Amino acid sequence: MGFTQTIKNIWSVEDLRHRIGITLLLVVIYRFGCYVVLPGVNPDSLMALKNFTSDGLMQLLDMFSGGAFSQASIFALGIMPYITASIVIQLLGMVLPAFQKMQREGESGRMKLNQYTRYLTVLILLLQGPAYLMNLRYQVQAAGGYVDFGFWSVAFMTIVLAAGSMFIMWLGERIDQKGVGNGISFIILIGIIARLPEAFFQEFTQRLMNSAGGGLVIFLVEIVILLAVIAGAVLLVQGTRKVPVQYAKRVVGNKQYGGARQYIPLKVNAAGVMPIIFAQAIMFIPVTVAGFSTSQNGFWGSLTNMYSWTYNIIYFLMIVAFTYFYTAITVRPQQMAEDMKRNNGFIPGIKPGKPTVDYLDSIMSRITLPGSIFLGIVAVLPAIAYVCGLNRSFAQFFGGTSLLILVGVVLDTLRIIEGHLLMRHYDGLMKDGRIQGRTTGKGAF
Repeated sequence: MGFTQTIKNIWSVEDLRHRIGITLLLVVIYRFGCYVVLPGVNPDSLMALKNFTSDGLMQLLDMFSGGAFSQASIFALGIMPYITASIVIQLLGMVLPAFQKMQREGESGRMKLNQYTRYLTVLILLLQGPAYLMNLRYQVQAAGGYVDFGFWSVAFMTIVLAAGSMFIMWLGERIDQKGVGNGISFIILIGIIARLPEAFFQEFTQRLMNSAGGGLVIFLVEIVILLAVIAGAVLLVQGTRKVPVQYAKRVVGNKQYGGARQYIPLKVNAAGVMPIIFAQAIMFIPVTVAGFSTSQNGFWGSLTNMYSWTYNIIYFLMIVAFTYFYTAITVRPQQMAEDMKRNNGFIPGIKPGKPTVDYLDSIMSRITLPGSIFLGIVAVLPAIAYVCGLNRSFAQFFGGTSLLILVGVVLDTLRIIEGHLLMRHYDGLMKDGRIQGRTTGKGAF
């Protein structure tokens, strides 16, 4: 009854109903474009490309693009070039004074940074487009097909691929403005979910065919474990340590300000999925170099096997290290201490200034350790699931970037819907508390 009433409340809010409808319409347009093949490419000759994207980093890229990468679609490059550009601009904002100044300029600075991000996205697309087409030609020829890849054909297809990715970015911005949730994150979510039904069905069929008498029980156990992993991912996304901040009283004229106690929520996993992305990018280097080497045995060969113990131990340690690194450059205790001092706030029992900075830094170091270890475990779970006999596609949903993005985006979207309901004096989506998203702002990563 409670769920039915919640649906009725959502439907009764005209603005929310309108936003959900626009979001679904834009999602349908996006999914339709994922099946529009590049001009001059025969869809029947793409089986080799699908096999090429069935494992490793290529499988991750194909998942983020909703299968468009393996189908040689006009959306084949997906939204990843924009995300790459966003990460680069974000890192530049931490090291270059000019970008730091734009970050402090408020809305005008944010618009400038967004414009630079778009320019960098186009540049990345113009570099990735020909590389994707060269790989496409190789895969099509391996399947016995033929595609005209002359200079003008490559230039034309590169423009089509770049336009397709920019159109996806435009769809994401429309979802931001007129829909529900963060558009870029939501598009990535749709791409991940699009692979779930097929992976689910393949695992179900495999269990029924390969296990005589106990296949269904094993499949149900896998579902229970998956739900437990999702619950753990929710805790990782939402986990915070609250630091109390006392604000001193101020009297301005006849009015009194301050005196209240508030809390700074320090996240257990402040780095999000960025450590996994960085580690995956570096661990993909041995796989790339191996393509030019005839020797793939021993230690080097184990680095090219995503399911070996050597690969996953190094992968795990890199994620822990990158979690500390990314947390250190994104969470700034110095800035927090200055903001508190500027607003006449202080942490009870801690002197303002450097002692406050040291205190916040020590807390972040303590809570980042369990968060980084848990993040590393979640990242290697797909490999463990595959080694235990799960279907490769289904195993990807047991952890890694896909699970964390899925959980984070769903929580953010539900939080936004709940906010619309509360603004109109309806009950929230949950009676025992409010939904917490990944961050107080927008952004997938």
